[in-house]
Amino acid sequence: MSLAMLADPQTWILLVTLSSIEIVLGIDNLVFISIAVSRLPPAQRERARKFGIAAACITRIALLLTLAFLAHMKEDVFSVMGHGFSVRDLVLLLGGIFLVFKGIAEIRDQVAGEHESEDIHTKPANSFAAVIAQIAVIDIVFSLDSVIAAVGMAEQYVPVMVAAILLAVAVMLLAAQPLGRFIDNNPSVKMLALAFIVLIGAYLVLEGLEIHVPKGYIYGSMGFSAAVEMLNLWSRARAQRRLGGG
Repeated sequence: MSLAMLADPQTWILLVTLSSIEIVLGIDNLVFISIAVSRLPPAQRERARKFGIAAACITRIALLLTLAFLAHMKEDVFSVMGHGFSVRDLVLLLGGIFLVFKGIAEIRDQVAGEHESEDIHTKPANSFAAVIAQIAVIDIVFSLDSVIAAVGMAEQYVPVMVAAILLAVAVMLLAAQPLGRFIDNNPSVKMLALAFIVLIGAYLVLEGLEIHVPKGYIYGSMGFSAAVEMLNLWSRARAQRRLGGG
């Protein structure tokens, strides 16, 4: 990152926002990593978990860089009813549609009390290398939403997007269990992250159709919602302490 980028408050806002989304939505990935690792002998499981998360981090960054590169291709490749579409438009449009549908489906599952782990099962692996490869593939599938969201929010800030992924992976490596418990105990946090995904998806669809919405509106609404959620968490924590003290 350049000094100018580090001095820009928007850089830090993006880093915190993207890292938070990566962390909250990435916790579910740990469930599948645990399932894949459980196919190995106990002595190899912890090493496979760390190697798997490292491999998943590399594949996620590669996916991010690929989408960011495609998002810079602005020459029209075809037109529909006089409206030209570039590769960038298609990436934003299709990515936005994916985020909207994925976010709505996840919210529906949260409301219905269902979990991804009930619907998707990893196949038994025959070797250490097979487990690592399986974890890398699983991570690509389940991180696609957060990666597309990162590209949509910070298209010109690739170093910030990479830093957010590295920070999220580091946090999950060091604090996976307490984070998982926190999100399980506060499902509204994940609901808020999914709502952000739907919001970003709608923004990307509009951008793909060349209907430009100032990003300040998106950041402002997300920041306000996050502040309200922090107040809710604080209020609930104080209420529980009062009940516990009483």
